[in-house]
Amino acid sequence: MTLRVPSLAIAAAGLLLAHTAAAQSGPVRVLASNGMKAVIEELQPQCERAIGHPLSIEYNSTTGLMQKIDAGGSFDVAILTSEGIADLVKQTKVMAGTRADFARSGIGLAVRAGSTKPDIGSPAALKKTLKEAKSITYAEDGASRPSIDKMLASLDLAEETKPKIVLTRGSGPAMASVASGQVAIVMTLMSELLPVHGIDVVGPLPAELQSYVSFGAAAGAKASEPGGAKALIAFLRGPEAAPVYKAKGMEPLPKGH
Repeated sequence: MTLRVPSLAIAAAGLLLAHTAAAQSGPVRVLASNGMKAVIEELQPQCERAIGHPLSIEYNSTTGLMQKIDAGGSFDVAILTSEGIADLVKQTKVMAGTRADFARSGIGLAVRAGSTKPDIGSPAALKKTLKEAKSITYAEDGASRPSIDKMLASLDLAEETKPKIVLTRGSGPAMASVASGQVAIVMTLMSELLPVHGIDVVGPLPAELQSYVSFGAAAGAKASEPGGAKALIAFLRGPEAAPVYKAKGMEPLPKGH
């Protein structure tokens, strides 16, 4: 008995130290695009348990986050549009071999909750809806803006709709203005529209006019928690995340995409 007590005490102390070390693991600092916000918020508790680190997350448009990184902002993981991640790879601002693409989202249209949903089921119907709308809003710095501008041009509506388009910094204010009744229609990524209260999603743009924005991640070249960063990326690429992407209006991308 006298030999076992110290052994048990040592074992217990070892477990306590291991638990304390895990509890004191530093946060993984994440810069995340608004297009992935609903997914990350849903997965955050499960992810933190899986990787053994808390997440410290800053949300913004990919444009805004790229500006922060260009200004020297530090991060462990950047979750941006795939184009944004590709730019960081070229600039060697992320760790080689850590890039992964997760999912893509199409563009949708929404109106104030409770109002009549317009017809957008075909290019002709969408054109009629946009011509008749009193006002239209979307984010000037949003990942979906180039595609929205291109769609309006393809429908010969670029000049006609210009006086009634309200551009915002970020999609949040655009959706809020529709929820409050200040603006009639908002267009942005489906993954941004679906979680928002106060608006009703009419649906995605017609297939003939649809464009997709894909999202991925990479670990920062100077990550303070490289192990946690890699674990987070692996989690977001894993089977636990796929159903959440679908539930939040996104399509998971096959591995190797």
